Amino acid sequence: MALHRRISITAVLALAATIATTGAAVAATATPLPAAAHAAVAGAAGTAAKPAAAAFQGALPAPTGRFAAGEDVIHLTDFSRPDPWVPSAGPRQLTVSMFYPAVAGTGTQAPYMTLAEAAGFIQYRVPPNTGITAQELSDVTTHAYTGARAVHGKYPLVVLSPGFENPRTTLTSLATELAGHGYVVALVGHTYEDSGETLANGQTPSCAICDGSSPTAPSPDTITASRQKDVSFVIDQLTHRGGCAWRLSDLIDKHSIGMAGHSIGGAATVDTMIADPRVLAGVNLDGTFFPVPGAGQIKRPYLMMSHGTDDPTWIQTYANLGGYKRWLDVVGSNHATFTDIPVLAQEAGITPPTSIDPLRGTVITREYVTAFFDQSLKGIHQPLLDGPTPGNPDVLFQQ
Repeated sequence: MALHRRISITAVLALAATIATTGAAVAATATPLPAAAHAAVAGAAGTAAKPAAAAFQGALPAPTGRFAAGEDVIHLTDFSRPDPWVPSAGPRQLTVSMFYPAVAGTGTQAPYMTLAEAAGFIQYRVPPNTGITAQELSDVTTHAYTGARAVHGKYPLVVLSPGFENPRTTLTSLATELAGHGYVVALVGHTYEDSGETLANGQTPSCAICDGSSPTAPSPDTITASRQKDVSFVIDQLTHRGGCAWRLSDLIDKHSIGMAGHSIGGAATVDTMIADPRVLAGVNLDGTFFPVPGAGQIKRPYLMMSHGTDDPTWIQTYANLGGYKRWLDVVGSNHATFTDIPVLAQEAGITPPTSIDPLRGTVITREYVTAFFDQSLKGIHQPLLDGPTPGNPDVLFQQ
């Protein structure tokens, strides 16, 4: 059985019509990323005799809420523990993108990645001589604005955790959507677990645990346990009296906190909710559960969104959840549907390898996740979650 669900990068680079989602070790095959998607198009230009490929100009869908999305990037250091993957690096360092409700027309366009993150992304994921540049990747339109003026108020906090090997930026579209609907979002980069997160010292270390063949490679359970510590530490820093970790921490309603994650980031919601009672609601976006929670261990609201219903850990987990719960399967989707990847791949000229339109996949993810947090954190009943609706025939309610 797959340790977590993922898509083979080879399928994207070959412009394959189908996608591989078969069992593989956590670090065996990489999820195709926006840079890789563009690389396939650039590489298809062939020899110098052919016209040069147009520059990649990616843009994420604009958020639909009544607020604009502001964005700050903060750097946190947990002096209570050494880095779990590279102890010689010293205390655990994290880079976190903070999204918040902002006044439209203020601030400046936030980059998708730093240039160093983009360069690491290309080096780690993309074959040489494909034409993608770090600047193009950094310049993807995010619809988030650095230095934007915050809309005064108190808002629930949602922590987002990306998939293994995926930088935090691959959940930017979901983060801006939540901010636009009145949430503060902490999008966590888990250092040494992806192609690179730029730290406070300017360094952008790459993945230290992605060699699944190594005898010292951590187990999925070990990774999710570490992410729980990352997330709880981030919550500590953001809700500490005085709010020194982030300049806008007064926006956070510390009594209304949720967590969502993709792939192993989704699996980490289980560890976090069990260990940290401050997290009142959780969302798993297509991640195999490591571990499966015991019966009654989670009695708070929980949403599961999948691209298939054959993962036994999902069947076991759903049966063991003790509170409000929903399991939604998205027809025609794949593992990447719940991230920015398919939209950017299509903009790069890649024919979608699934039957669902990439933008439609983004709309579904954002609408249902937002509805879930509106209901579970804000107490606003959402009929969208009551059962199948005529406007969403591609969203199937399981169990």
